[in-house]
Amino acid sequence: MRILLSSIYPYAFLLLYLTIPFDDYMRALPNILLVVLLAAFPFVVKKSDFQKLKKAPAILFGIFLIYITINSWLAGHFDTDLNIIKKLLLTGALVLLYIPINDFQKVNRAIVYSSVAAIVFSVVNIILFVNLGGNMEFGGSPPFIEALLIDRIYLGFLCVLSILISYASLTQKFHPKNRYHLANIVLNVVFVFFIVSKITILLLFVLLLLRQLYGTHVRQRLAITLGVLVLFIAAIVFVKFKAEDAVEDSTFVNTANALVVESLTWELRQVVWGCAQTLAHQDSMPWSGYGFYETKDRLVECYAQTIDNSEKRESFIFNRYNTHNQFIDFYLGSGVVGALLFMLFIGWLALQNYRNYFYTALLFTLVGYCLVENVFHRQMGAYYAGFVLLVLLTHGAHPKNNFVKTTLK
Repeated sequence: MRILLSSIYPYAFLLLYLTIPFDDYMRALPNILLVVLLAAFPFVVKKSDFQKLKKAPAILFGIFLIYITINSWLAGHFDTDLNIIKKLLLTGALVLLYIPINDFQKVNRAIVYSSVAAIVFSVVNIILFVNLGGNMEFGGSPPFIEALLIDRIYLGFLCVLSILISYASLTQKFHPKNRYHLANIVLNVVFVFFIVSKITILLLFVLLLLRQLYGTHVRQRLAITLGVLVLFIAAIVFVKFKAEDAVEDSTFVNTANALVVESLTWELRQVVWGCAQTLAHQDSMPWSGYGFYETKDRLVECYAQTIDNSEKRESFIFNRYNTHNQFIDFYLGSGVVGALLFMLFIGWLALQNYRNYFYTALLFTLVGYCLVENVFHRQMGAYYAGFVLLVLLTHGAHPKNNFVKTTLK
């Protein structure tokens, strides 16, 4: 029985990550697979597998999860915060459930296959909508967003993970799989620009700059990186000033301004982060935080008091926008200790993995999305954060990218 379960177990994990993007269409299947993995875990895990988690970052992450749970219980908002706590615990459970598996290739393939499936599904959906006479503006119109398989930000998250996995899988010498990995990278990059996922585009640009710090000729790479960065900043300044002086019917400038100047939906986040700052500076804030649910309630109160435009105010109140920053959310929801534990965990992972580009890029990806989204407020976010953490927390010696030398000079 143990041999049979051990052979099935990795494929159950693979199937779990394959089905995550299709959660709206097969909602029960990921939960069933999780139950199967939990039931099989005691039979397939070995004592030696737990050695993978005997590392400072893994222990620190466990302490963080325990603190968040106990703090919420003692502060009296466990019942209202349970939905968020369950998603945090899901991330930890995914790391734990993965330790009996010694081959990362299966879950890596699941990420790549699921990204391709999500792209194909979304493109077919858009084509069918247009062929049926639907009217949509590519990039940000509601029909376009609705046609995508999952929320654009998490679709971008999945695409970035798929790109990084394919890049790390390339080999320097010819290999038949190289062509497939290159095709996957091109497909995901083109799709990210096609859906105008601005956060993802910016993150890909940052990851490209980060790559220049690895390999040989670092000084030349740094010079090129700084040059590109200066040109990029100059382009933003140029477009901003042009947009201020341009006539309203200037299509190019308006489009560029929308893409560059408003690249992170700053209007929404400026309001949300402004209210979050107000909450953080209130004398009445308890050391244990407000709780995740009460934080949203207090933000809604702030929207009602600070937003002058009535239509915009009603929209913010109706949507109950959260902090749109996971670090701020941990600070307001669980207090300074919870936020510090999470930041210490991220910092420790960075110190442990900074010599390897693939691991560093994975961490940058997680941090990037945590800076603009409450990743652990969505089950899909917990799954993809879980993938990043299970790779970073359970890998052995630092494997090098097959294609490039990744040691940081």
